[in-house]
Amino acid sequence: MAASLGRVCKSGLLKSNYGTLYNQVHNFSTANQWSRGRKVLLACLGVTAGGISALIYALDRSVKAFEEVAHSPHYKWSFDGLLSAFDHRSLRRGWEVYKNVCSACHSLQYVAYRNLVGVTHTEEEVKAIAAENLVKDGPDDQGNYFMRPAKLADQIPSPYPNEEAARAANNGAYPPDLSYIVNANHNGENYVFSLLTGYCDPPAGIKSQEGQYFNPYFPGGALGMPQIIYDEVIEFEDGTPASASQVAKDVCEFLMWTSNPELDERKKLTIKVVGIGTLLALLFGYWKRQKWSVVKSTKLMFTPTQKKP
Repeated sequence: MAASLGRVCKSGLLKSNYGTLYNQVHNFSTANQWSRGRKVLLACLGVTAGGISALIYALDRSVKAFEEVAHSPHYKWSFDGLLSAFDHRSLRRGWEVYKNVCSACHSLQYVAYRNLVGVTHTEEEVKAIAAENLVKDGPDDQGNYFMRPAKLADQIPSPYPNEEAARAANNGAYPPDLSYIVNANHNGENYVFSLLTGYCDPPAGIKSQEGQYFNPYFPGGALGMPQIIYDEVIEFEDGTPASASQVAKDVCEFLMWTSNPELDERKKLTIKVVGIGTLLALLFGYWKRQKWSVVKSTKLMFTPTQKKP
């Protein structure tokens, strides 16, 4: 009887406390004090804000040409994967493609000749390659500038003295620098390969202007650069057949290296960090189990002392 009465009292007390708490929260809420008109106004403002946001997003998507561009597929590259590295024979051929085909219009102003040493050529070979080009130096003792053969410390010279000269020679189009062209584009190396090999006739209803060429992988389709990659466009020193796809593949791999020269080093460091980190984690886990096993298996009990009568 007493137990059931206690439960009833406790239940009534809980309900009473809950009701008091609900009334306090209900009275504290400012929304309870708003009129119906204010609530309708706020709801309309929320709907309007959502509509404006959706309109802005739709307009932003409409002005982008992404939906009108052919998306480049993903190709298999020698440097794909954590345990893969650059194919240095391909890098050497890629340098040949750049030197004999691309360097007529595009620059590599952020790459120095010394960067090629041990990657594509030996030091003596790079010195010979650099000496074939003249760079501006000075001033001398009389304050005059002069031309001299390039050295290992010099950057690869641009084919044009300035941007205006580059535009004048290319119908107003400015050939971009290729040093970081792979990192500058989405799906970089795949995009560059698709662009180099994707030239075709424009579809019906589309006419290219004079000096422009149709390429479905370029935003808008109208590209100022003509097709420069063909079968046997160059002859590789190692005798590799210079098909159009092989030439494009080698120059893309070379441009991937110019954009990420430390890629192989990053992969080596990642392997070392993961390997050493895993070993340390196992050792610390074993040490922790040994050190804390006594603490975890110890049972603590409180025994009150009895006072003497």
